[in-house]
Amino acid sequence: MIRKSTEFKKGTVTYTDSGKGRVVVLLHGFLGSAAIWEKTIEALSKTYRVIAIDLPGHGGTDCFGYVHTMELNARCVKAVMDHLRLKKYVIIGHSMGGYTALAFADMFPDNLKGLCLYHSSAYADTEEKKKDRTRSVKVVKANHRIYTSEVIKNLFADKNKKYLKQEIAFAQKIASTVSKQSVIASLEGMKDRPNRDLVLGMVQYPVMMVIGEHDRSLPAAQLLEQSELLKNKHLLYLEHDAHMGFLESPIASNIALKKFLRACYKAEKKEM
Repeated sequence: MIRKSTEFKKGTVTYTDSGKGRVVVLLHGFLGSAAIWEKTIEALSKTYRVIAIDLPGHGGTDCFGYVHTMELNARCVKAVMDHLRLKKYVIIGHSMGGYTALAFADMFPDNLKGLCLYHSSAYADTEEKKKDRTRSVKVVKANHRIYTSEVIKNLFADKNKKYLKQEIAFAQKIASTVSKQSVIASLEGMKDRPNRDLVLGMVQYPVMMVIGEHDRSLPAAQLLEQSELLKNKHLLYLEHDAHMGFLESPIASNIALKKFLRACYKAEKKEM
């Protein structure tokens, strides 16, 4: 994939642009990059124009200070889409990318045709989770290479680890490129994000949630409960996976995403 770039806050944001047609935006999670979506881009770009963006401090995008809030991330995404002169699109956000997508939905509601929370949540961190992130910052300062490697490994279901060594190594390689300052800035930004469950309850366009039964980061029961907020609900429950469904079950994930995207743009036709 060829990375392109545009300006943002006196720095650079990078992205990939693949395929033609109606537009889908892919936002990676914490310690990821546009490259993590390789299999998803390959599947979706046959029918859609797929824009995969490196969020602040990840991939080729610059780090912008000590805290990368989800609102900053959303403005970064908007800068790319404005640069490309694209007005309407579906956003698929994995984990931190989902937090960013929700901030985007809150800030720029008129641009969205659909939203997918891919192993992500509309709820803010609990107090215990905030303490965990503060502890993680201390670990990162001590040795961020070991931290990033272990975090990635724990995002996969235990029973998948022996079968997916190549996928884990691939994700770890991407994570290893994220600088210490960028890791900390994202941890601080996620820790401070607000609840956005009201956004989920208000929107009329299709919303999809991808849930992994063995997800340690976001318990499946909590996400299933959250899905009841959705008016136009699409759900993919991955019973064998944890937090990396697009790498753990890429075929099932891509089939579900294609079905969801058809629903998003079918809704568009009805509006017309």
